[in-house]
Amino acid sequence: MNIILVLAGHFLLLSLIAVGGATAALPEMHRVLVTDLHLMGDEQFAHLFAISQASPGPNVLFVGLFGWQIAGLCGALVSLFAMCGPAGLLAIGVEHFGAGHQNDRWYVVVRRALTPLSIGLLLSSAVLLMKTSQKPMALGLTLLSAMTLLKFRLNPLWLIAIGAIVGGLGWA
Repeated sequence: MNIILVLAGHFLLLSLIAVGGATAALPEMHRVLVTDLHLMGDEQFAHLFAISQASPGPNVLFVGLFGWQIAGLCGALVSLFAMCGPAGLLAIGVEHFGAGHQNDRWYVVVRRALTPLSIGLLLSSAVLLMKTSQKPMALGLTLLSAMTLLKFRLNPLWLIAIGAIVGGLGWA
């Protein structure tokens, strides 16, 4: 099994179903990379995702980190291009085609239907990441942060700072 071809094929397919961004496809990435192919463990998967989200730049960086961990620089490049290329071309095509159909009923229905789909995919990613944590404090902090953001109009950077302090102290 050529791991570069496996990464390319996996991320090419995922790029076309990642409605809402690459994070929406995180559970499927986990299933293939951790559960099916055993290319990394749960904790390593969660750590690589966390590192990418804490880094400046696009949120798709975790795909490159997964590829890097599995197959070095070549794995990182193949994974990133496979994830971004087809999705980018699809987005350009939809934008080009959609420009002439913005007010058509079917187009409006499809656009509206993608919103709950995207939210559902992102929630499944959140549940997956919570399940990978083995520390009750981390789970509690995650749930408290989510409830706080839903209840109050608060800048999420405050919650990130609190999480960094709690993690830095070794509590989570």
